[in-house]
Amino acid sequence: MQSNTPAARTKATSKAVSTARRIVSVSWKPALFAVLMWVSAAAGEIPVPGTPVPITLQTFVVMLAGLMLTWRQAGSAVAAYLAAGALGLPVFAGGASTMALLGPSAGFLIGFLPGVVVIALVRGRAAQRGESAARTLFTALRYFAAAILGGVGVVYLFGVLVQSALTGAPILAVTIASMAFIIGDIVKAFVAAAVAAGLARLR
Repeated sequence: MQSNTPAARTKATSKAVSTARRIVSVSWKPALFAVLMWVSAAAGEIPVPGTPVPITLQTFVVMLAGLMLTWRQAGSAVAAYLAAGALGLPVFAGGASTMALLGPSAGFLIGFLPGVVVIALVRGRAAQRGESAARTLFTALRYFAAAILGGVGVVYLFGVLVQSALTGAPILAVTIASMAFIIGDIVKAFVAAAVAAGLARLR
């Protein structure tokens, strides 16, 4: 028989509040990055000749998520973003929703999920507050390598393979056309690594 004394009720209330706080503390970051992915898509896109996939800032946000969140949080953020689009919300580039997951850019969108998880898993330890500038630079280099591996290598692997399968274009042709994105994504990886390492050091 459960006790219904004031002390028991107070304990139960305290436990409920503590649980709610833990849920909020764990979930607000993934929610924030999911919104940032939508904002980065809504901010505009730059068409690239020779490929139906435009340039957006989404990859930059994916890199930041992988570098600043745990792999579970980062994966949850991207999964929530993709789920919103799959449910019909206009969260993808150009205000697209469900059909974007069936079009030429589908592989790149789907690739965000394994890509962000890879970034979070291979980035290593975060920069610590008050550590030396040299140590922070080393952390930034690790972050840069992780962003390139997951945010470029993994995402492009999915993007190229799926686009080739959907359009019937040879994999080599799709790969060459996608090279127009590489320089921009390297710059994004550099900036994301510098930002994430700097913020981690300050935190």
